[in-house]
Amino acid sequence: MESPGQGRAHGRHESEEERADRRWNELLQEVRVTQTGVQILFGFLLTVVFTPRFATLSETDTIIYVVTALLGAATTGALVGPVTLHRFVAGRHIKPETVFWASRLTVVGAVLLLATVASALLLVLRIAIKDSVVPWIVAGLMVWFLLCWFALPLWARHHYPSRK
Repeated sequence: MESPGQGRAHGRHESEEERADRRWNELLQEVRVTQTGVQILFGFLLTVVFTPRFATLSETDTIIYVVTALLGAATTGALVGPVTLHRFVAGRHIKPETVFWASRLTVVGAVLLLATVASALLLVLRIAIKDSVVPWIVAGLMVWFLLCWFALPLWARHHYPSRK
């Protein structure tokens, strides 16, 4: 029989392995949601170069496009990383460590996704409205994303400390 507190993590009756399995499943669901959006965005970005309009882009817009495509590729890499990490280390009994590193890759993927979205918005809005207000619109949206994706979770993490 377990002594009080042993095998418990955050009020749950689970071993370290059970907790790692639960956290892995939660992380995998998060990555699935994010990967879908990234795949759609990246797929769209890859097709843009083959459109007739692409040849008419200014040098600046072409550079923004290339940066956006590279950021999309990097984002895809970071968000596929947890899956391949798990596949390569499965069966080695290091699930807690796998969850730790996969979680870090997912955060990197979110940061890269933020940069990809910013770059894509900059390109699209420069072409759509050709106005000096475009960088301000993109900056405002990036502040919104930063609040939603990072500030709120960090505030909640600080405001509601984990219960043991």
